[in-house]
Amino acid sequence: MSMKLYVGNLAFQTSAEDLQELFAQAGTVESANVIEDRETGRSRGFGFVEMATKEEGEAAISQFNGKEVGGRALTVNEAKPRESGGGGGGRGGFGGGGGGRGGGGGGRG
Repeated sequence: MSMKLYVGNLAFQTSAEDLQELFAQAGTVESANVIEDRETGRSRGFGFVEMATKEEGEAAISQFNGKEVGGRALTVNEAKPRESGGGGGGRGGFGGGGGGRGGGGGGRG
């Protein structure tokens, strides 16, 4: 089973190809991407790399976490899935809308 890695603190000029090349040193890279700002198209300084196996993913973490690339020490760890699959959804669980600002008398009177 593949393993998806979060790669943070990237130099802004780092491309997906750079990530692919770098992480290929630890094993087979299934995919690599750098997250860009929707408005400007500039790198947001982090990305994701999917390694072919869990072992290769763990090898990549130990090889690259804290390693300096482009003058910056990378943060590499297992990516946490974003989709809220049960268990409260991770964001307070109040179904969006308003949570916690004003609203209601709050026990006065």
